[in-house]
Amino acid sequence: MLGLVVHEKELLELQYLLKREMEEILLDLNDERIERAIKRAMKERYRILFKLLTKVAPQSEYAQFAVSYRREMKQ
Repeated sequence: MLGLVVHEKELLELQYLLKREMEEILLDLNDERIERAIKRAMKERYRILFKLLTKVAPQSEYAQFAVSYRREMKQ
């Protein structure tokens, strides 16, 4: 187990970066030009980022990504 000490401003920046990256992945998953193997790796990255977001953000901040997560993982 590792710990991390950050200031409130740093925490908000971390949340922003995670959400922004996850939004980009969701957009790219809808691109039909991207190969299936690449999309599989993108889904794995999204899963990891989502888990990180749940650890640093309140539920209200990551709830929309949970819905997107379930929908994308079914495809």
